[in-house]
Amino acid sequence: MTTLRFCVEGIGLWSPQLANFDALRSVLAGGTPEPPPSRPAATTLPANERRRAPESVLLAIEVAGQAVAMSGRSAATLASIFASSQGDQAITDYMCTTLAQAPTDLSPTRFHNSVHNAAAGYWTIATECRAPSTAVCAQHASFGAGLLEAVSLMLAEQRPVLLVCSDISGSGPLLEVTGCTQPFGCALVLAPDVSATTLAQLQLTLTSAQPATALPEPLSTWRDGNPSAHALPLLALLARGQGRCQLDAAATLGLQIDLESVA
Repeated sequence: MTTLRFCVEGIGLWSPQLANFDALRSVLAGGTPEPPPSRPAATTLPANERRRAPESVLLAIEVAGQAVAMSGRSAATLASIFASSQGDQAITDYMCTTLAQAPTDLSPTRFHNSVHNAAAGYWTIATECRAPSTAVCAQHASFGAGLLEAVSLMLAEQRPVLLVCSDISGSGPLLEVTGCTQPFGCALVLAPDVSATTLAQLQLTLTSAQPATALPEPLSTWRDGNPSAHALPLLALLARGQGRCQLDAAATLGLQIDLESVA
């Protein structure tokens, strides 16, 4: 088995029930946090861009901004991995409908925002980041695949890396296929070494596919409603500060993650 070690310096989180990582901590402690506004703030984007950006971009930018702010890193220097199972389902549904009914009416702006790396483009432009950026998709294993990609890049280049994973709700006939009933986004700033801003030190071991870590209610319901919420076992592990979790990175590949004490 291959074992990789990494540190977490920042955590971002947004869903209709959770405004940030502190809200998840509150839920796990038995609390009922105040839900966030219906639209992610995404304050990293200029106001004009926020008005024009689709929900998928706002969600990804919001959690990325939270994680980077918590880490204290400069967004302009961070390599990034943006993962998503379905991309922008609302725009995909719009394009399929328009192409079937009135192809010449297709909006160039919406087409521009339909690409899988749209959020990465908005992020790197807004933060003036010229570091490498990669878009990853692996269906319900997108978070695990993105995490493995981010940790591999972090270790290979010995540099901090921003990981973002997000999906919005399904729309139209796509909802029947994806089963994605609510938005969910999360982000982590990863680093190869312990520092003054380290929140947790983790050990990642590659395994064969294993059952995903069980979650208490309502976390298990939230995970069922969005593929990006398959990150919840790791987020819960970070919130509790101890233990082990299991994630999928592919149909036959699993990730066992153990939280270690910070040296």
